[in-house]
Amino acid sequence: MPGARRRVGARAPLSRSRLEHAVSTEPGPTEETEPEEAPTGEDTATATGEQAGAVESEATTGGEGDAAARLSEAEAELAAQKVERERIARRKAEKQGPVESGAKLSGKAADLLAAVRAVESGAKPVAAVFSEPPAPRRPAPEPVQRPQPVAADVPAAPAAETVESVRGVLAEGGAPEALVPQVAAALGEGAAEQLRADPWQLLRVTGVRPEQADGFARALLGAECGPDDERRGRAVTVWLLEQAALAGHTALELPTLVAALGKQGVPDADAAVQNTLAEAEALVFQDALDPRAPEPADEDEERPVRVLVGLERYALAEESLADGLARLINSAPKQDGSAEDWERAAGAAQASAGELIRAVAGHGLVLHTGGEASLAEPAALLQAARELGLRAWAAAHGPLGRDRFAALLPEATTVTTVSGLLSGAAGPGRDADGALDLDLLVVLDAPQLDVETAALLTESLPDGARLLLAGDPAVLWSAGPGRVFADLLAARVCPQVASRRPDPGPLGELVSGIGIGELNQVEAPGKEVVIVPVRDAGEAVHRTVQLVADSVPRAIGVPPEDTQVITPGHGGAAGTRALNAALKERLNPGPGRFGGFDPGDRVAYSPTPGRTLPGQVVKADAEGLHLTCSGEAVVVPKDRVDQSVRHGWALTAHQAVGGRWPAVVVVLPGDATQSLTRPWVYTAFGRAARHLSVVHGADQALPRAVTEIGPKPRTTRLPVLLSPQLGQPT
Repeated sequence: MPGARRRVGARAPLSRSRLEHAVSTEPGPTEETEPEEAPTGEDTATATGEQAGAVESEATTGGEGDAAARLSEAEAELAAQKVERERIARRKAEKQGPVESGAKLSGKAADLLAAVRAVESGAKPVAAVFSEPPAPRRPAPEPVQRPQPVAADVPAAPAAETVESVRGVLAEGGAPEALVPQVAAALGEGAAEQLRADPWQLLRVTGVRPEQADGFARALLGAECGPDDERRGRAVTVWLLEQAALAGHTALELPTLVAALGKQGVPDADAAVQNTLAEAEALVFQDALDPRAPEPADEDEERPVRVLVGLERYALAEESLADGLARLINSAPKQDGSAEDWERAAGAAQASAGELIRAVAGHGLVLHTGGEASLAEPAALLQAARELGLRAWAAAHGPLGRDRFAALLPEATTVTTVSGLLSGAAGPGRDADGALDLDLLVVLDAPQLDVETAALLTESLPDGARLLLAGDPAVLWSAGPGRVFADLLAARVCPQVASRRPDPGPLGELVSGIGIGELNQVEAPGKEVVIVPVRDAGEAVHRTVQLVADSVPRAIGVPPEDTQVITPGHGGAAGTRALNAALKERLNPGPGRFGGFDPGDRVAYSPTPGRTLPGQVVKADAEGLHLTCSGEAVVVPKDRVDQSVRHGWALTAHQAVGGRWPAVVVVLPGDATQSLTRPWVYTAFGRAARHLSVVHGADQALPRAVTEIGPKPRTTRLPVLLSPQLGQPT
């Protein structure tokens, strides 16, 4: 190919003039969520307030006797993620040699980082970074050293002198003392000196907003503090990208980021972006608007591109995910079982289950879509694979999904959770090369995979393994950044099998209609669906408590402990906080002696951000708060309770996704109508197995959300990264 053609899909710092040109000529996203207003991954109208509580936590699992000695699933998961990030960093470091002008770029994150370093060091001009076309991808990349489970490397508490010095600086700047441990943990040793040199580093603490960091900076810097301070521009740029990640984006289009900086009072947004890129605090990409479009016939003609800016953490994860998926797609699956054996198993299966078995037999990556009833098809596949002698496992998003799928199998021991599989707390273990010791992995609730989890998962699979991603594409997307399942479905890079098993009964009919944008009235002779109109939020709370405690048990026969309340947000007069307070008072009154909790309380435990485990309080003692979550004992240390445990009679739809209960009460207060979308309604209504009550105060916002408001857009790069590695759509 001609050497002058621009490299598409790479990243490199842009000059000021190139930034201005991109802002004026590149098309911006439509209906883009502003990052400073972005939700935190939970569908809540009070997202900003929840960001302060969305911090990582570790918990001790296992029986009471050996709780202190055993590695918790959460700690092991965090440790495995750390090992994967270190592996990616090592791969990146191997590429740090000089990049000669005109050298081909492979498109991997490490190669792109080398290009950035070459530009920053002056080795070649910006224009030369993209002067060569991409080098062809290998059909099947060589196996890589994969992460292995290790003992949890729990960060040590900050030194006492660090804490004291941070306390002094925060007091001098008028910041609340409650931030001391978070600042010390986020900035580490020398935190006080970092804050004095750059007060806007306070934005690295979860929950701190720019206006609060500005006040802190003014107190420390006095007359030297100004909105045009380069340090402020960089810090706000990174903060906006973090907010975008919380809203699900892996990167932001440049015009969107520039506009958001302007709203935050950054006078020269272009310079702020440029300075952030120069300090390697963010990365810039140029992606083809249509990655499958043919190369221009004229050498001087450039393909239209969009300019994106993102954080390195998510850029590397998305690059790693694309490489891992391409390896699976382009590698021939292991010849486990003859073609006749696979065909015999497919012929014995019912309906689309046979089609699924045939697809998995010959491909490394397969997608399966369907509702609750369709779970029988991955179950049939898993059983057939086990009978053919394959080491086949399934992993669900959470323990409720795990237990529900295990009930469809004769051997429940082959089902775990994604976090348990990756951490090594459950599953087949790892081989000598660090890969999962299996031949087939079925991942359920695939829409809940964010880019980092998906990257770790694919990198952990051995060559020749088969991966089935199964899920309902109409539910809410992952709490973390990315839309992996939706991107793969849209890219059509592998076989897709759509289940032909409809969910039965009035509930199945109602939810199926919502999935296609129709809110239909269904016949419910057994009171499967009940609408309870309310006038205001106070009445909504009253009727919800009445339904859970009295009406549903009496009329439907479902006890309160098997009924789940779902509402759009945590705040508001009928959010989870208000509903949980009212439900606790009715169902399990008590003084809340341990952080507001009493034995018998239903709780939602978040061992890591984006994961919610429904559970119940057993007791509290000096060791911490003792819970039982899906039959497993969990101990939450005292200092983690406020951050990781909430009352759980009422959840948001994002917390409830992946779960299913005999009865569900969905609360739609009038003050949360702006949070309603078709995926939210579909997810909330679809959690009910036998009975659904809708406490309806949203008036016409409900049908409007179902018919008109689709998923909130997310900016991702996965389809662009996959396109150069793969051939035509399957």
